[in-house]
Amino acid sequence: MAVIDYVITKIFGSKNERDLEKLQPVVSQIGSLEAGLEQLSDEQLRAKTAEFQEKIQQGATLDDLLIEAFAVVREAARRTVRMRHFDVQLIGGMALHNGNISEMATGEGKTLVATLPAYLNGLTGEGVHIVTVNDYLAKRDSEWMGPIFKFLGLNVGLIQHDSSVQDRQIAYRSHITYGTNNEFGFDYLRDNMKFDLADYVQTGHNFAIVDEVDSILIDEARTPLIISGPAEESTDKYYRIDRIIPRLKKNTDYNIDEKANAVTLTEEGVTHAERLLGIQNLYDPANMDWLHHVHQALKAHTLFHLDKEYVVKDGQVVIVDDFTGRLMPGRRWSDGLHQAVEAKENVKIESENQTLATITLQNYFRMYKKLAGMTGTAETEAVEFGKIYNLDVMVIPTNKPMIRISYPDVVYRTEREKFNAVVDEIKQMHAIGRPCLVGTVSIEKSEKLSALLKRTGLKHVVLNAKYHEKEAEIVAQAGQAAAITIATNMAGRGTDIVLGPGVADNQGLHIIGTERHEARRIDNQLRGRSGRQGDPGSSRFYLSLEDDLMRIFGSDRISGIMSKLGMEEGVPIEHKLVSRSIEHAQKQVEARNFEIRKHLLEYDDVMNKQRDAVYSLRRKILEESSHSEYVLELCEDILKWQIEQRCPKQSDPRDWDIKGLVNDLHNQFSLDVDPTKLAQLEDTDQAYDFLYQKIEQLYTDKKDQLGEDRWNFHERMLMLHVLDTQWKDHLYALDHLKEGIGFRGYGQRDRWLNTRRNLLNYLKR
Repeated sequence: MAVIDYVITKIFGSKNERDLEKLQPVVSQIGSLEAGLEQLSDEQLRAKTAEFQEKIQQGATLDDLLIEAFAVVREAARRTVRMRHFDVQLIGGMALHNGNISEMATGEGKTLVATLPAYLNGLTGEGVHIVTVNDYLAKRDSEWMGPIFKFLGLNVGLIQHDSSVQDRQIAYRSHITYGTNNEFGFDYLRDNMKFDLADYVQTGHNFAIVDEVDSILIDEARTPLIISGPAEESTDKYYRIDRIIPRLKKNTDYNIDEKANAVTLTEEGVTHAERLLGIQNLYDPANMDWLHHVHQALKAHTLFHLDKEYVVKDGQVVIVDDFTGRLMPGRRWSDGLHQAVEAKENVKIESENQTLATITLQNYFRMYKKLAGMTGTAETEAVEFGKIYNLDVMVIPTNKPMIRISYPDVVYRTEREKFNAVVDEIKQMHAIGRPCLVGTVSIEKSEKLSALLKRTGLKHVVLNAKYHEKEAEIVAQAGQAAAITIATNMAGRGTDIVLGPGVADNQGLHIIGTERHEARRIDNQLRGRSGRQGDPGSSRFYLSLEDDLMRIFGSDRISGIMSKLGMEEGVPIEHKLVSRSIEHAQKQVEARNFEIRKHLLEYDDVMNKQRDAVYSLRRKILEESSHSEYVLELCEDILKWQIEQRCPKQSDPRDWDIKGLVNDLHNQFSLDVDPTKLAQLEDTDQAYDFLYQKIEQLYTDKKDQLGEDRWNFHERMLMLHVLDTQWKDHLYALDHLKEGIGFRGYGQRDRWLNTRRNLLNYLKR
């Protein structure tokens, strides 16, 4: 098959090339309108929006309007933000409008590209959501591109982490709304916890354009969005358990599996922990909670590190996003892990939470009628985009040829040797006036390298989660002559480093990677900071056998190669075998992460129909002014069930459990019935008619007594309270069921094999 595919591609071109060829005539048609639109006054150009909207009302489709609408946006951009869409950007815009992913190299103007399909789809008034990876980019893009939309008469909204309900309502009712994936997702969950439709903020899910789509729909999709509430559990146990962890010994009391990011107690460790805690049997059902928290405390001490996975800020443990390097205030690890880290760092332990509402990013974004995305690195995940989101990846050519040089990786034995070599290369670049951007995988590593540079006297700036407030200022200066910028992954997304005077003539920006990330796309994002828009540039990665990726996934294989080749202190190795082994290690991690995302989605798929049903019922309760019909239907169902239990149809009326039925009616409906009257009835149909009439009369009397308006209000509030409580308890039970399923893995069984069946059986009860 591979040979056949190769031959077909050579003769007919790749699918991507054929798709690009189909769009070329449309680009020419858009270009042919440019001269005519330039002659229009601002008022005449702005009037095109009303003209398009009228055509839509008369039955025209968005595809019918695309050519002229794109031409209008191009002209509006030229007049407002002094930017003109390149032809390749028009192609990118068409790919987005068609519900695809536009893969565009860094510096090719993805932010400007999004204005084309956003304006076209915004004409319908159903809303366009432009999704970014953080508040900074959402604000920047809305302010940067906003003048284009406003010039053409469309409203622009912005959602920020600290936006009020009123601000969110205004933003969502705009034609175009900018915000982050987390804010959009959490607003959906929060809306479905409110008690009045007037407090809802979202208006629907029409069209989403996701910037850095691989980061949001792939990387961040490993973690579901969860709204939690406090659970009634004491925090004392976390302090007590934390005190014993340092007394447990690695490889004796516990073993660490870094590949699986797991730590397990040995038999000796269980005995030791029992003795330290004063507990007779950790595996006694009554003590399973203690066992769980011992495991979480072990993870906190052995797998979670300060200034890598988290920072301590203002007396709180704040998670650091593994993929962007940014802080995630308000987000907490679940299952007691966050409390274990708080105990480890000796800060105040917040109460443990339980899930009140949750959804995966996959299922949230699959709610949109149309979904599209942009990124510089999507092709490596094209299969997953197709399977999960039904999105095709379209690679858009660059406006100018790429002339960046990517040097081979160099590998050292130790991290010390590697960082010494990095400092030497930075010195060389600085001496000839070339700017350097040095990428690190964690805050800890960025500060370690900074300390080394300070010893040499080289002036530099550090961009990591601790200094994110200065991000725009730091990035703006990173392309100036001889500038040295050390950055975590946060500089790899959505930032555009413009070269200063004379730098383009001096080989451009040089990128130094100090470690390979577990996903190849993150490395490519870092490389992509240089060589923008035909600028010169170069990149090189420095690695060591002590790097996490090399140590955990590729160490044995690479160590063998390096031993054969022979290595001396401070001498690096550059070899294709090493590069291939590193790529193999990255593919291993990518495959593992894909399995995590797939399993998460499989679990959430089971819940998705339940969530849709509950949220639909909840909205129906809020929308309807009276619920009498629905409540009486429920009363009818309950009464039928009670009669079936106490007075089976096939039984003799003399054998009916009259006393039990009377008790049921009192407990359920506060209805007192004379048992002698029930005993006189001849069959279950008579019993039903007799009792339902009494229930209906009781309901009507109470309604009349309170007054219809007050009754409807209290009834609505009570129904929502019961529904929310049951849903919360349901989610709590599912969390425990999911956790229990994990123990299947210890028996060498596929932990997810029967997950759906187990969950569905539970839901049927």
